[in-house]
Amino acid sequence: MKILIMCDMEGVSGIVTWSQVNGGAPMYEEGRRLYTEEINAAVRGAKRAGASEIVVVDCHGAGGDWTFNSLVPELLDVDCTWVAHHAWSRYTELLEEGADACLLVGMHARNNTADGVMCHTISTVKWHNLWFNDDLVGEVGVNAALCGHYDCPVLLVTGDEAVCREARSYLGDGLTTVAVKKGLSRYSARQIPPIRAREMIEAGAYDALQDLSAVAPYKPSSPVTITIEVDQVEKMEDFRGRSGVELDRAAQKVYSRGPDWMTAWDQVWYW
Repeated sequence: MKILIMCDMEGVSGIVTWSQVNGGAPMYEEGRRLYTEEINAAVRGAKRAGASEIVVVDCHGAGGDWTFNSLVPELLDVDCTWVAHHAWSRYTELLEEGADACLLVGMHARNNTADGVMCHTISTVKWHNLWFNDDLVGEVGVNAALCGHYDCPVLLVTGDEAVCREARSYLGDGLTTVAVKKGLSRYSARQIPPIRAREMIEAGAYDALQDLSAVAPYKPSSPVTITIEVDQVEKMEDFRGRSGVELDRAAQKVYSRGPDWMTAWDQVWYW
């Protein structure tokens, strides 16, 4: 059984501020350790469930040379390999080989979620909202659609209560979720202590992999329209002249249309 683990920092227990997730910031090293140990918990659960190959992908943009490079190598479980410093949402090697399932660990809710701890949707590009057809999605939706393009289901999502709720809204009730904190505001939370949170994640990963058909691969129905509500008007220029892309300047929205999700995504996302 081949398992892909895609991970982010904001949904980790103990993390509530940017100083814990931005490379070089005062609390970043603490955040890295918390992050790495939650990934290890998922790896342990996958191993117990019978995984023969586990690939971990660091999906957190911490800035500078830390971007997609926040895991602490010497702390990582020896039974996984990991992908560092690769373009976001672009690692497909294991998916192309035939990954059996994906586990999403440390996820955060989409932009402007009232109880979403450190909520945002791809912060580097200033997207206010993102839709795949009629589904309002965040980064979980992007990762799930990428996996779905290769017929790989997402079976586990961990993070705060808000992202677990969001993920179930388009992945379905068969999804296993592990909430390690409850958002009280964007930068505060009632949290489960890391040691217990890791135990929950390990158990969640194990349980999720007992039924590989519990969640269907997430595939927005074709043809696909991706709608982007741009946060800053000057960012509209980033999409000018792209094939398959239409700009609505009055609404400050961008529409990318394609025969399938990957085609529409490639028209608006970059390497």
